[in-house]
Amino acid sequence: MTQQLAVPHLDISSERFRMNSREMRRARADHWYARTDWGIAVLTYEDCKLLLKNPHLTQGSAKWPAHHGVVDGLYDRWWRKTLLVLEGDEHNRIRRLVNPAFSPRRIEPLRPRFRALADSLVDEWVDDGRTEFAGRFAAPYSTRVLCMMLGIDEHDWEEVYQLSSTIGLGIGITIKENIARIDDAVAELTRYAESLVAARRRSPRDDILSALVGARDEDDGRLSDQELINLIILLVFAGIDTTRNQLVLTVASFSEQPDQWEKLAADPDRYAAKAAEEALRVNPIARWVSREAGETFRYRERTIEKGTTIHLLTLSSGTDPAEYDDPDRIDLDADRSPHLAFGGGMHHCLGHFVARADIDVAVSALSTRLTDLRVGEDAEWLPDSGNTGANTLPITFTRRP
Repeated sequence: MTQQLAVPHLDISSERFRMNSREMRRARADHWYARTDWGIAVLTYEDCKLLLKNPHLTQGSAKWPAHHGVVDGLYDRWWRKTLLVLEGDEHNRIRRLVNPAFSPRRIEPLRPRFRALADSLVDEWVDDGRTEFAGRFAAPYSTRVLCMMLGIDEHDWEEVYQLSSTIGLGIGITIKENIARIDDAVAELTRYAESLVAARRRSPRDDILSALVGARDEDDGRLSDQELINLIILLVFAGIDTTRNQLVLTVASFSEQPDQWEKLAADPDRYAAKAAEEALRVNPIARWVSREAGETFRYRERTIEKGTTIHLLTLSSGTDPAEYDDPDRIDLDADRSPHLAFGGGMHHCLGHFVARADIDVAVSALSTRLTDLRVGEDAEWLPDSGNTGANTLPITFTRRP
């Protein structure tokens, strides 16, 4: 009983809570986990790493809508069938079928197109000395990169982006108040995905979407029509909103460490990939990875009851001084343990190769064009729940000679 009372409490459901707060750091110094209104939050790197691969835990996000009073509707039905929350044989079958579509072999040839896009976007505002980075770079870059990979007409990027952003509200703490808009976005994106699939069946291309359609149509239909549509919606949602906000967080982090930004600019071929990893470690968009106890089990001194929700805090684990030297600082030359921003175990992020390529190409382009980065005080930050980022990120800078 005394042990339980000693465990700190974190109010992660509050819009005011911040993962990089002193409150979180004090809690991590006191204990390996904290109590929350939504289960327990694991704070340390070692415990997060071990629990991500613990066989007693299942993916813990399936009940997220229900936790907030959303128990029916298009979004709820789609969410409960996404690859993110499926378990067991069903999850393994779908993942095995779609893994080849996201291999480095398919992504690497697109890098020159990613870089050309990044440079063209910077060209639009580089002479101004200021821009609203989220809207004028991160959003069009992340969306048009996804369009390239799926073979979608890039002229449709704004429509696709708006749908993705609206569906992204479903993993925030404001889901209930936005559910009507979210359901409408799922319906519209479903129709859009159906038209894309029909087009690829008529005329296949060398793109990810055609590869996914092939997984549906070969070998007696191993991927059902509904699974295919659900997956395309997931790719649009997960591939745009997350990359957009991770780029925002990456630029914000480097603006606070100009020495590392200059090191990156001086040798982007050497440091771009490491810059992406360090930004994901110290300032990840996904503030936690959720799991649920599939059965009662003992972990360290605690009995974790079946049904307990467990949030593995990625920012807390990524800045744990027990694992990293000078953990809050980006250090492009440091030899760091792998971060946990893409999760782990059976639910390790399917698109991590894509995300890494998106980010390191972008930071390479940006660092070689811009210096003296400053983030405006009027930036509009999102709550620090689930996924975070910013609605707007005004920046000032100096154009490099």
